[in-house]
Amino acid sequence: MALRDSHFKFCPRCAASMERAEKFGALRPVCPQCGWIYFSDPKVAAAVLVEEDERVLLVRRVNEPFRGLWTLPAGFVNGGEDPAAAAARECLEETGLTVEILGVAGVIAGQEHPRGADFIIVYRACVVGGQLAAADDADDAAWFARGKFPPLAFQATRRILAGRV
Repeated sequence: MALRDSHFKFCPRCAASMERAEKFGALRPVCPQCGWIYFSDPKVAAAVLVEEDERVLLVRRVNEPFRGLWTLPAGFVNGGEDPAAAAARECLEETGLTVEILGVAGVIAGQEHPRGADFIIVYRACVVGGQLAAADDADDAAWFARGKFPPLAFQATRRILAGRV
Protein backbone atom coordinates (compact mmCIF):
# COMPACT_ATOMS: atom_id res chain seq x y z
CA MET A 1 0.00 0.00 0.00
CA ALA A 2 1.37 3.39 -0.96
CA LEU A 3 1.98 5.70 1.98
CA ARG A 4 -0.27 8.43 0.63
CA ASP A 5 -3.32 6.21 0.14
CA SER A 6 -3.03 4.38 3.48
CA HIS A 7 -5.12 7.03 5.25
CA PHE A 8 -8.21 6.28 3.14
CA LYS A 9 -10.21 3.97 5.39
CA PHE A 10 -13.60 5.52 4.58
CA CYS A 11 -14.97 6.96 1.38
CA PRO A 12 -14.93 10.79 1.40
CA ARG A 13 -18.16 10.81 -0.64
CA CYS A 14 -20.42 8.30 1.13
CA ALA A 15 -18.45 7.23 4.26
CA ALA A 16 -18.50 3.50 3.39
CA SER A 17 -15.45 1.42 4.35
CA MET A 18 -12.91 1.43 1.55
CA GLU A 19 -11.56 -1.72 -0.05
CA ARG A 20 -8.48 -2.21 -2.19
CA ALA A 21 -8.97 -3.36 -5.75
CA GLU A 22 -7.03 -3.55 -8.99
CA LYS A 23 -8.12 -0.50 -10.99
CA PHE A 24 -6.38 1.10 -13.96
CA GLY A 25 -3.25 -1.01 -13.57
CA ALA A 26 -2.67 -0.56 -9.83
CA LEU A 27 -4.03 -1.61 -6.46
CA ARG A 28 -6.09 1.38 -5.26
CA PRO A 29 -8.55 2.30 -2.50
CA VAL A 30 -12.05 1.82 -3.96
CA CYS A 31 -15.48 2.40 -2.42
CA PRO A 32 -17.64 -0.71 -2.85
CA GLN A 33 -20.80 1.35 -2.28
CA CYS A 34 -20.51 4.36 -4.61
CA GLY A 35 -17.53 3.29 -6.78
CA TRP A 36 -15.26 6.26 -5.94
CA ILE A 37 -11.58 5.47 -6.66
CA TYR A 38 -8.69 7.22 -4.96
CA PHE A 39 -5.87 8.26 -7.30
CA SER A 40 -2.77 9.50 -5.54
CA ASP A 41 -1.69 12.82 -7.03
CA PRO A 42 2.01 13.67 -6.89
CA LYS A 43 3.26 16.36 -4.54
CA VAL A 44 5.07 19.10 -6.42
CA ALA A 45 7.63 21.49 -4.98
CA ALA A 46 9.21 24.54 -6.59
CA ALA A 47 12.67 25.92 -5.87
CA VAL A 48 14.82 28.80 -7.02
CA LEU A 49 18.45 28.76 -8.03
CA VAL A 50 19.61 32.33 -7.44
CA GLU A 51 23.18 33.10 -8.46
CA GLU A 52 24.86 36.45 -7.93
CA ASP A 53 28.56 37.36 -8.17
CA GLU A 54 29.46 33.65 -8.58
CA ARG A 55 27.62 32.83 -5.36
CA VAL A 56 24.46 30.79 -4.73
CA LEU A 57 21.66 31.64 -2.31
CA LEU A 58 20.88 28.87 0.20
CA VAL A 59 18.71 28.57 3.30
CA ARG A 60 19.18 26.47 6.44
CA ARG A 61 16.23 24.25 7.35
CA VAL A 62 14.41 24.67 10.66
CA ASN A 63 12.20 21.58 10.25
CA GLU A 64 12.82 17.86 10.00
CA PRO A 65 13.82 16.09 7.99
CA PHE A 66 17.33 17.43 7.55
CA ARG A 67 17.03 20.17 10.16
CA GLY A 68 20.15 22.33 10.24
CA LEU A 69 21.21 21.43 6.69
CA TRP A 70 21.13 23.79 3.74
CA THR A 71 19.05 23.81 0.58
CA LEU A 72 17.73 26.04 -2.17
CA PRO A 73 14.78 28.24 -1.20
CA ALA A 74 11.83 25.97 -1.97
CA GLY A 75 8.46 24.66 -0.91
CA PHE A 76 5.29 22.94 -2.00
CA VAL A 77 3.13 24.26 -4.81
CA ASN A 78 -0.42 24.91 -3.60
CA GLY A 79 -3.39 23.56 -5.56
CA GLY A 80 -4.16 25.94 -8.42
CA GLU A 81 -0.89 27.88 -7.92
CA ASP A 82 1.52 28.52 -10.78
CA PRO A 83 4.77 26.69 -9.90
CA ALA A 84 6.91 29.68 -10.89
CA ALA A 85 4.85 31.92 -8.60
CA ALA A 86 5.23 29.32 -5.83
CA ALA A 87 9.01 29.36 -6.25
CA ALA A 88 9.11 33.17 -6.01
CA ARG A 89 6.73 33.11 -3.01
CA GLU A 90 8.84 30.54 -1.17
CA CYS A 91 12.00 32.55 -1.81
CA LEU A 92 10.40 35.70 -0.40
CA GLU A 93 9.03 33.82 2.63
CA GLU A 94 12.36 32.14 3.43
CA THR A 95 14.88 34.86 2.51
CA GLY A 96 13.11 38.22 2.40
CA LEU A 97 14.22 38.60 -1.22
CA THR A 98 11.93 39.24 -4.15
CA VAL A 99 13.06 37.40 -7.27
CA GLU A 100 12.27 37.46 -10.96
CA ILE A 101 11.89 33.98 -12.44
CA LEU A 102 14.10 33.65 -15.53
CA GLY A 103 13.31 30.10 -16.65
CA VAL A 104 13.37 26.45 -15.71
CA ALA A 105 16.73 25.08 -14.58
CA GLY A 106 15.42 21.53 -14.33
CA VAL A 107 12.81 19.12 -13.07
CA ILE A 108 13.84 16.42 -10.63
CA ALA A 109 11.70 13.36 -9.96
CA GLY A 110 11.97 11.12 -6.94
CA GLN A 111 10.70 11.42 -3.41
CA GLU A 112 13.57 11.74 -0.89
CA HIS A 113 11.53 11.21 2.27
CA PRO A 114 7.93 10.15 3.08
CA ARG A 115 6.55 13.70 3.33
CA GLY A 116 8.61 15.01 0.43
CA ALA A 117 7.76 16.08 -3.08
CA ASP A 118 7.56 13.65 -5.98
CA PHE A 119 8.70 16.36 -8.39
CA ILE A 120 10.78 19.47 -7.83
CA ILE A 121 10.70 22.18 -10.46
CA VAL A 122 13.80 24.34 -10.12
CA TYR A 123 13.74 27.83 -11.62
CA ARG A 124 16.65 30.15 -12.32
CA ALA A 125 15.95 33.52 -10.74
CA CYS A 126 17.57 36.88 -10.00
CA VAL A 127 17.06 39.19 -7.05
CA VAL A 128 14.99 42.31 -7.80
CA GLY A 129 14.35 43.58 -4.27
CA GLY A 130 14.15 42.98 -0.56
CA GLN A 131 16.64 42.51 2.26
CA LEU A 132 18.25 39.15 3.02
CA ALA A 133 16.69 37.86 6.25
CA ALA A 134 15.83 34.26 7.07
CA ALA A 135 12.21 33.58 8.01
CA ASP A 136 9.39 31.03 7.78
CA ASP A 137 10.94 27.55 7.84
CA ALA A 138 14.54 28.77 7.45
CA ASP A 139 16.68 30.01 10.34
CA ASP A 140 19.49 31.31 8.17
CA ALA A 141 19.90 32.49 4.59
CA ALA A 142 23.27 33.17 3.03
CA TRP A 143 25.29 33.36 -0.17
CA PHE A 144 27.91 30.66 -0.80
CA ALA A 145 30.68 30.48 -3.36
CA ARG A 146 30.53 27.47 -5.65
CA GLY A 147 32.66 24.68 -4.25
CA LYS A 148 32.30 26.04 -0.71
CA PHE A 149 28.81 24.86 0.14
CA PRO A 150 27.77 23.96 3.68
CA PRO A 151 26.28 20.49 4.39
CA LEU A 152 23.33 20.10 2.01
CA ALA A 153 19.95 18.62 2.87
CA PHE A 154 18.74 17.00 -0.34
CA GLN A 155 20.07 15.01 -3.28
CA ALA A 156 18.02 17.29 -5.53
CA THR A 157 19.94 20.31 -4.21
CA ARG A 158 23.24 18.52 -4.79
CA ARG A 159 22.21 17.62 -8.35
CA ILE A 160 21.17 21.18 -9.22
CA LEU A 161 24.33 22.70 -7.73
CA ALA A 162 26.47 20.15 -9.59
CA GLY A 163 24.66 20.87 -12.86
CA ARG A 164 23.37 17.29 -13.13
CA VAL A 165 19.75 17.89 -14.08
